[in-house]
Amino acid sequence: MKFRVRHLTTYTYSESVLLSHHAAHLHPREQPGQAIGEVSLAIRPEPAVLHDGRFDYFGNPITFFTLQDPHTTLEIDAGFTVENGPLPVLPQSGVAAWDALRVDFANYRRTSLEQAMDFVFASPQVPVLAEAGAYAAASFTPGRPLTEAVFDLAGRIHADFTFDAAATDVGTPLAAVFEKRRGVCQDFAHVGIACLRAMGLAARYVSGYIRTIAPPGKEKLVGADASHAWLSVFLPGWGWFDVDPTNNMAAGADHIVVAWGRDYDDVSPLRGVVLGGGVHEVEVAVDVIEAP
Repeated sequence: MKFRVRHLTTYTYSESVLLSHHAAHLHPREQPGQAIGEVSLAIRPEPAVLHDGRFDYFGNPITFFTLQDPHTTLEIDAGFTVENGPLPVLPQSGVAAWDALRVDFANYRRTSLEQAMDFVFASPQVPVLAEAGAYAAASFTPGRPLTEAVFDLAGRIHADFTFDAAATDVGTPLAAVFEKRRGVCQDFAHVGIACLRAMGLAARYVSGYIRTIAPPGKEKLVGADASHAWLSVFLPGWGWFDVDPTNNMAAGADHIVVAWGRDYDDVSPLRGVVLGGGVHEVEVAVDVIEAP
């Protein structure tokens, strides 16, 4: 399936920005089952310094740019095409019990686990929380196959947590999300990751997009899509498999991967340092459409 994605971000400042430095994760990573086509990036005003084609610690494409002229608006218009093929099918039998795999991680007995060790420990947005371990315990009963336990956890998050865009923002502590049982896809991914790491397993945060379909009889609104987030779990001997607790499903051909890291902080679409600017407002418009 082929998609065309456009992600338009506009910052409006109450005072002139005199100087700013930015890092952007807005172009997708190449990976098995996901082929990248045309890629475009327009920044207005034009940056004085632009470094594209770079990669961060986790291998994600990243763009750095600097604006040196005073400005009161900043517009970043990123686009790309991507073609997604069938994903590998998870093994249906013979999957090891989660607690056996936890022991392997704890003792670091296999060199093949090295790629997963960055994702076993606490990170800035996913601290160690007692409530995460307590919540996960109902899914991770002794001897249960890892894949079965993970999908059960995702289903419980979907049922127990309410999607509410007004309940949190990017700085809301994870403990508050557990208390409110409300949030957005970013929060639900962090909840799942916290639970998995509490069980001694490797889990990473995945940012990207998902195709949305308009309700029957309604036209799809331009710019009405949004960035999406889910989580990925490491199954030794097989690899990483992606689970979307917001939609209670395995990530599939409609999920477009942009970047992954320990949590949102590693892969935020845009971050930077600004000199001046006063108060700012930000508007984001995203379109994910099926391409011919």
